[in-house]
Amino acid sequence: MTTTRILIPALMVALLFFTPLLAQDATERDELTLERIFDSPALSGPSLRQAKLSPAGDRVTFLRGAKDDSSRLDLWEYNLELERTRRLIAAQDVLAEPAELSDAEKARRERARIADLSGIVEYRWAKNGRHLLFPLGGDIFLADLEGEPIKVRQLTAGKAFDLDPKISPDGRRVAFVRDQDLWVVDIEQGEVKALTEDGEGTLKNGMAEFIAQEEMDRSTGYWWSPDGDSIAFLQVDESPIDPSERYEVSGDRIEIIEQRYPFAGTANVRYRLGVVEIESGDIRWVPLGEEDDIYIPRVEWLPDASGLTFQRQARDQQTLELVLHEFEDDRQRVLVREQSETWINLHDDLHFLDGMPAFVWSSERSGYRHLYLIGLDGKVIRPLTAGEWPVSALAGVDENLGLVYFTAGMETPAEQQLFRQSLVTQTPEAVHRISRREGWHEITFDNDARTYLDTFSSTDQPPQLSLHSADGERLAWLVENRVDEDHPYAPFRPDHRPTEFGTLEADDGQPLHYRMIKPAGFDESNQYPVFVHVYGGPTSRMVVDRWGRRHLVDQYMARSGYIVFSIDNRGIAGQGVEFQAPAHLNLGRVEVEDQLAGVDYLKSLPYVDPERIGVFGWSYGGYMTLMMLMQAPETFAAGVAVAPVTDWALYDTHYTERYLGMPTDDEGEPTEAYARADVLEYAENLADPLLLVHGMADDNVLFTHSTLLMQKLQTEAIDFELMTYPGEKHAIAGEGQRLHVYRQIDRFVERHLTD
Repeated sequence: MTTTRILIPALMVALLFFTPLLAQDATERDELTLERIFDSPALSGPSLRQAKLSPAGDRVTFLRGAKDDSSRLDLWEYNLELERTRRLIAAQDVLAEPAELSDAEKARRERARIADLSGIVEYRWAKNGRHLLFPLGGDIFLADLEGEPIKVRQLTAGKAFDLDPKISPDGRRVAFVRDQDLWVVDIEQGEVKALTEDGEGTLKNGMAEFIAQEEMDRSTGYWWSPDGDSIAFLQVDESPIDPSERYEVSGDRIEIIEQRYPFAGTANVRYRLGVVEIESGDIRWVPLGEEDDIYIPRVEWLPDASGLTFQRQARDQQTLELVLHEFEDDRQRVLVREQSETWINLHDDLHFLDGMPAFVWSSERSGYRHLYLIGLDGKVIRPLTAGEWPVSALAGVDENLGLVYFTAGMETPAEQQLFRQSLVTQTPEAVHRISRREGWHEITFDNDARTYLDTFSSTDQPPQLSLHSADGERLAWLVENRVDEDHPYAPFRPDHRPTEFGTLEADDGQPLHYRMIKPAGFDESNQYPVFVHVYGGPTSRMVVDRWGRRHLVDQYMARSGYIVFSIDNRGIAGQGVEFQAPAHLNLGRVEVEDQLAGVDYLKSLPYVDPERIGVFGWSYGGYMTLMMLMQAPETFAAGVAVAPVTDWALYDTHYTERYLGMPTDDEGEPTEAYARADVLEYAENLADPLLLVHGMADDNVLFTHSTLLMQKLQTEAIDFELMTYPGEKHAIAGEGQRLHVYRQIDRFVERHLTD
């Protein structure tokens, strides 16, 4: 059974923006090329990152790419009173020549998937609403917005590369990490001092370890107390992890990098959680429990600074505890214990209330992620949401009005909308939708949850930034990004292809959501080749009504004559526990079954040429491409795998063990789950053309994954094509290199699907 939904309302909204372009003469239309997609100015319009409301509520700040270089970010503002958008700080004015990044900063940016960005890549507001803090070139700068021109003051300088700066809540100090230690600078006096002094070698203070950055969505290792008197920090000891060597192959050299990479089944870091008092420098250590082989994914203070909470996750990730440590009597108690027969998904949905001893927390205990109000005694006061749909994220809490705001894809997982609920609700299934347009809404509330920023996009509308009151009324366009005659996408808009969304059924009856873009000049009486764009991994979805450069590549392929198709298989987040659970101990099997169900659906369509279906994926998508080709030989005309995992024993502990458990049993023998998930076990079945692509300095999915596959295929005398990128990491983020990747994909697919 299949159903199809074409986004008519979203398209109608888009047409309102694009009407001037529809009358454009055909001779003025430009052909969309890969070169133009990866060139500046960006076809999506201005890049919008880290939009924030000022504490004073008088302006909105955000990062925006320079017109001549969309990857170099400057700091911009929209002044609410003057109704004016302007650039506040240009990175080049502060630092004319880009500084060489430290190894730690390069790693941080690679983990955050911003390795291709430069300029001001992060910033923070002071609570007084007057100052802005930002790092640049390894030093820390403070901007004073009172008066004109804006004054920018340098707080730190020297050979050391200062990381992760944060302003104290009282606005007196700035903390940062330098040379693996936690430091602080007094803003008024300029005095700089170290709060820890033992950071060296394998011991790091206040820094997020590799696993935290890559897999836990935690990029920091320290947290200011609400009163600004203390800092909680994690001390990470990497010594239990055996050093390993990997090669980074550049164009002119080969570097041997010694790295303490936590391969699946091996040791992890060990933690200590400390609280340092700023004035005295005294450190008290918070007990983390008897078991030391754990993860600490989150740390958060109580609003009155009387206690500290931390989340303690078991090594097998089937138990997660929220632990409260109260300082007055050094007493600890578990506030929440989550348990699962598969795994626990981490989240950031924790909000302590000021007016009562309670907090808002999200849990999947009902089978879907929902919000709960829980007392500090650990007892659930009431569920706040309920239903056969999951909450995406807690967005804000207004205690004065007793309201909680959250995002969810209630009607369809392809969308993300903003909703509201009462903190005293007796009907958790009855929630109120606030956002109005179909598509994807990223929401950022102010501290009081009275106004919010909405970064909206859809497959027909590039990202827009607007300011709204809590009831959804738009107060101002901050970046309307209207695709008018001056917009970079204007010459390509007349041939923009609409995206269709629909569902089909998996073997067990589960609905599988898909998206499809039909080619230019589509005629049902013809048969077309298909470009299947796959990811398939548990942490990311392809079937979303959202704009992005990946979407532009799919637009290019559709305009080149392909039907572009993606399906979200079981195992993927965002559709409930029952939808994810089949992937447990079964990676590389259940996902392939669902992807092949999508292929069967394609073959049932009269306008699909069943002999010309190709597949492409990156990272987990590369792994899926290989497994689809090898488990279903002669189903596909060709496949492209970029940076694929091939042997899960070579991937990291937190990600891999979450889904596959330990790689060996008690006797040291490989487990069945890892054997079933190993690409190399199926390599001899490869019968279809394959293009294998990998960065030769990849520190996430190591280049070893591809060299093992190369050797296996060569041993079996199986032909394949190869493209490697010297010096490039997992994202292959070099400006020319990223374009080069997609050129190779385009030519390879054209050769096998259209010739």
